[in-house]
Amino acid sequence: MLDLAPVGEGSTVGSALRASIELAKAAERLGYHRYWVAEHHNMPGIASSSPAVLLAHAASATSTIRVGSGGVMLPNHSALIVAEQFGMLEALHPGRVDLGLGRAPGTDQLTAIALRRIRNRQDLLADDFPEQLAELRAYFSGEFPENHPFARITAVPGRGNEPALWLLGSSDYSAQVAGYLGLPFSFAHHFASHGTDAAVAAYRETFRPSDTLAEPYLMLGVAVVCAETDKDAKWLAGSSMLGFLRHRTGRPGRLPTPEEAADYTFTPREREIIKTWQASHVVGSPDTVRASLDALISRTGADELMVTSMIHSPEARLRSYELLAEKVRR
Repeated sequence: MLDLAPVGEGSTVGSALRASIELAKAAERLGYHRYWVAEHHNMPGIASSSPAVLLAHAASATSTIRVGSGGVMLPNHSALIVAEQFGMLEALHPGRVDLGLGRAPGTDQLTAIALRRIRNRQDLLADDFPEQLAELRAYFSGEFPENHPFARITAVPGRGNEPALWLLGSSDYSAQVAGYLGLPFSFAHHFASHGTDAAVAAYRETFRPSDTLAEPYLMLGVAVVCAETDKDAKWLAGSSMLGFLRHRTGRPGRLPTPEEAADYTFTPREREIIKTWQASHVVGSPDTVRASLDALISRTGADELMVTSMIHSPEARLRSYELLAEKVRR
């Protein structure tokens, strides 16, 4: 599961976060392998701005399921802070923590400037992700290159408590980095499906065996809404469609209700805006969803699917995941 802790219209942030903890517990009960949360900022409809804090609660409320970030946007943080936070999670919950890393800001440009405490948009263009990643891994291992300026710093409790590292991406850049370093790779098929095949190919072509992996390991993020019938699923999916449109056109807010989405009249231009975004979404009954996911796995050879379901009602969202576990999950 990939959870964004959606805040529905008429609900509160506290209710959304409590629903996320209940979802993590349900994920474990239903047999899901991982529960991940994503870092986003300045989005009224998404409460998962601090993955480390939310994961601490989720890990404490569960006992076996892996918990992780999908992901932490590394350029928003110092590598030392990330090593300390996720080293602490790993120390508290050994063998259960995944650290998925991305290089996008997870927000708009102005908020990214505030997060990184830089002065202007031009500074956002600086890309030192490979250097940040190398620094982060050195904090976990304690093995800095000779004469590195931070070699005398000990990340406590990061050193010796390295979680499982993943690279995330929505283009072939991170795919190539993951392949070169021999790390598992998770591609954001749920919002960048136009680049899925190219990224998958780039990852496999550049993969080099490492101490972490002998062979490539690929995960795809997939947006799924599953209900008893195709009609019911389509109705529930209207919430995320309208929510995305509002965000894309500069009117972000809480996740709309299905009723509000059903009453909304989309203009031709608005339908064009959401057309590409919707292309990869899997919406329907268990049989419909199973067929679509099987086709995706057959086409890409994905080792895992990370399912995200932006549904207004926590009860309907849980039911969607239950149907996946009961009738769709392999």
